[in-house]
Formats: sequence, C-alpha cells, structure tokens
Amino acid sequence: MANRLLQIRQRLADFDAEALLISSLPNIRWACGFTGSNGLLLVSRRKAVFVTDGRYTDQAQEEVEGAEVVIADNGLVSRLVDLGFLDDLSQVLFQADHVTVSKQTALRKHLSDIEWMGESQLLANDVASKESAEVDQIRRAQNLTESVFEEVISLVEPGMTEKEVAAEITYRHLKRGADKMSFDPIVASGPNGAYPHAPPTDRQLREGELIVLDMGCFLDGYASDMTRTVSLGHPPSAAQRGYEVVQTAQEKALDVARAGLTGKKLDSAARTVIEGAGLGDYFSHGLGHGIGLQVHEWPRVSKTEENELTEGACVTIEPGVYVPEQEYGVRIEDIVVLNTNSCENLTSTSKELRIL
Repeated sequence: MANRLLQIRQRLADFDAEALLISSLPNIRWACGFTGSNGLLLVSRRKAVFVTDGRYTDQAQEEVEGAEVVIADNGLVSRLVDLGFLDDLSQVLFQADHVTVSKQTALRKHLSDIEWMGESQLLANDVASKESAEVDQIRRAQNLTESVFEEVISLVEPGMTEKEVAAEITYRHLKRGADKMSFDPIVASGPNGAYPHAPPTDRQLREGELIVLDMGCFLDGYASDMTRTVSLGHPPSAAQRGYEVVQTAQEKALDVARAGLTGKKLDSAARTVIEGAGLGDYFSHGLGHGIGLQVHEWPRVSKTEENELTEGACVTIEPGVYVPEQEYGVRIEDIVVLNTNSCENLTSTSKELRIL
C-alpha cells in the first residue's frame, strides 16, 4: 500500500496540487485496503487520512494501511474540515468522474478558499497496471468460474430454461466460495443469443441451437469474466461458420495483444477477421475491457480507443457476432494480462465448439 500512496503523490506532482480527495470506492480499496461502502481518502504530500462512518469503526482499523483512520458522525467532508485536515490546502484534486455535480458545487461553495481541481481518470493507469499478486487473484477467480462452467454444461439438456441454467451458475459460484457474482449471468439460447446482453428468460433450450454463457464472480475482491458458446446438438451450418469466424478472430487478437498497442489497434485485429467474413455489421461492441477490483474498468479495447494499453493491465478479449436473421449469437471471452511483447492468458477452458 505504501507504494500506491507514492503513486498517488506522483499524480499530485503532475497537476501541481497539494492533495487528492479519492471518492471512488474501488480506488480507495486499491490505495489503502478498505472494503466497506462509505469512505473518503485524502492524500496530501505528507499525510494520508481515511474517513468513514461509525458502522465501519472496527473494520477500518483492521483494513486500512498507510492512512490515519477518522470516524465521522456529521458527514465525511465535514469531519475532515472539523479536524483541520483541509487547513492550509489551497489546491485539491478530486475525481470528477466519481463526484456528482451537486457535490462538486457544494465543495466549491462551502470550501471556497480551496481551488477544487476536478479531473477524470486520475488513477486509471495506476490501478490498471496489476501487481503479480493481483494477477494471481484474478487468475483464481477465473479458475473458479471455469470450474463452474464445466459443472453447468454437464447439466444442460433440452427443456431446461435459460433461467434455470443461470440459477445453477449463481448457486455453484457461491457454493465454491465466490464473494458474489460480478454481474447477472447471461444464458442466451437460439434467437436470444442475437442480443449481446440478453437476460435469461423462461425460454426452454432446444436441440440444434447455440447457447451463449457469460459468467463471472468476485473472489477476495477481484473479478472474473468468461464467455463460452456451446451447442445443444449439432448447430445449423450458418451458426457453425459464425462460431469459426469468432474463434479465428479471438485467436488473431490473442496473437497480437501486448502493452503499448492502442485499444483501437487491438480491436482491429479481431474486427478485421470478422469484417473479412462478411459479418462486420454483427459485431456491435468493443473487443474488451479492463478487469480487476471492478468487472469493467480501465482500459477499454474498442474501435475508437486511441490510448495505449498499460503494461500489466488485465483485459478481456471477447469478439462476438449476433445474427438475428439466422437466430444465433456467438461470443468467446478470455482474460489476459498484457506484457511488453505479448500477453498471458489467464483462461484455460477450451474454445473448440462444445456439442452437448
């Protein structure tokens, strides 16, 4: 945690500011270890102070590293003011993308002696670059999800509903020790697979259809995220071809993925394959996203993202095609960690089409 406070202080130097008020809870956890639902972390050039409410008195003392813990009973910022932690500060950074307009207005109105400097993506690259212990945590979470996937597809049979399969996914994650799901599972069969984020329905699974299974969990605070598409019996030739195109597109992206590429260039590696197969209009989302303490975090991998991908970032690689006219969808998703010259895949589950 001490190294992370040093990184934060480097951001102060970058903006010539005296302190940074961190309000994003995932960023607070990254910086000092607190896992609760209410808190602020004030980091100045010489001191760090964490403030939360009375519900977390003991938890904060146990979890917070590198910062003085303060308990508030009259509002978090008010407590910092009452105890003098904002005295003599004239320029304070805050996370503009995590503070509502009304709260920004209140800060500037009631603490007008301070120049409040709102900036977005303040710690994005710092948080994105994962330490080896964080990569191991994400790998563990992904391994849990992979085990659940294998269990669930052994249960799938005609007549089950999408909701029943989703319930098994959630139950088996929690039974295996997951903290919680990182998102509601996607189980999309046949025509429902043509919607990238279709919620599970009462539709029964049928022979000869593809099923998109997208699932993930949090384990010890870190997220997993994996998608596989399986077939219940042999699929139609058009769906089989769509699967092969997506599989080839993902393989191409995995071959070129590395730190230093722009998100746009990595996205293009997969998108070019799909467009070359005449399915470009059916790939309607970006290739991937960062993952860690949040299931969706920086960086982004999309056709519009010009920023370079950070070394050590964990990102998903998840091309897909969604074809309503032929009543099928396909997505294949792995998590990789980006290194200087390549990537390491944290997902080991086969991507050959499973015929159930």
